[in-house]
Amino acid sequence: MPDRNLNNKTAVYVGLGRLAEAGVAGLTNNISALYHPDIHLRASHPMNESHGADSLITTLWTPLMTALPDLERRDQIVMGGSFEGREYVAMTGHYCGTFRRDWLTIPATGRPIYLRYGEVHELRDGKIVQSNCLWDVLDVFRQAGFWPLAPSLGTEGMWPGPLTADGLLLSVQDSQQSQASIAQTLAMHDTLGAYDDLKSEGREGLLNMPQKDHWHPKMMWYGPSGIGTTRGLQGFVDYHQLPFRKAFPKRMGGGQWDEIAEMKAKHGGGHYIRVGDGPYSVTGGWPSVFANHVGNDFLGVGPTGRAVTMRVMDFYLHHEGLIRENWVPLDVLDLLLQMGVDVLDRMQSQFRRVS
Repeated sequence: MPDRNLNNKTAVYVGLGRLAEAGVAGLTNNISALYHPDIHLRASHPMNESHGADSLITTLWTPLMTALPDLERRDQIVMGGSFEGREYVAMTGHYCGTFRRDWLTIPATGRPIYLRYGEVHELRDGKIVQSNCLWDVLDVFRQAGFWPLAPSLGTEGMWPGPLTADGLLLSVQDSQQSQASIAQTLAMHDTLGAYDDLKSEGREGLLNMPQKDHWHPKMMWYGPSGIGTTRGLQGFVDYHQLPFRKAFPKRMGGGQWDEIAEMKAKHGGGHYIRVGDGPYSVTGGWPSVFANHVGNDFLGVGPTGRAVTMRVMDFYLHHEGLIRENWVPLDVLDLLLQMGVDVLDRMQSQFRRVS
């Protein structure tokens, strides 16, 4: 009997690869073959949300293919499964090409760039009906020679593929292993949700709380540009988790606050995907985090007191019984915009000087 999840993964993997290689001239035919006519796009700022194949062409693909005329797609993780009756394919990797023309006003360099992505595609009857595309626009700023923020605490650079070199799950996976993978991820999430930031236990509190039972001693945490990559639980705590939780100590899940509850009622949100596939798992939300920005100096921005949302995905590799690697696409430009920093607007004078 055919495996529906495997068929979905194979179709999206082949279809998106073919689409990337087709160029602008081949867009219409490839999009009609892969996407539903009323495709719902949810993408990183400034692409954001739209509906319909025409909008998908003009908002997402034509600008990228024009900027990178030799575009190719390099997937590092291809996984999938079903959640709440919906079928998904989730992917990470990089679009690669020569930056020949400006993209989103970022000046072209004439040099290769790697645009990293986390993508979750919902399928219905073999067609993509919703695409969630968290492309790391800020990292293209960095590669083009611009930096609009305070220095990252973590290490900036390309995300590597999985240590185990088995991220393209284009074969049938063991269902029990798949269930165990997502169960471990959700158990780790529970420890994060149960932790009370307002007790101010600091670095030692985060190092010693139950999350440590789920992370591998050689864990790697790959954050978006602006945050960067960390290694080990100590690196994760020092260079991301502690600064993040100081800045956003009031989040949904740890309690109810009127200003956040009102926002959640407006936006919906929470996880739209929770899937395990062999030794991998993925969660994601649009948004999945609701928080008050009340702490110091996250991304170099002082506390604003604003309620914000976060578009985020988490991809996990489960290895040697623990979570070994975590890739975290997050829409940093959208988050900063809610914090009062319009990065694209801020950079226009610098961009024009080199035009």
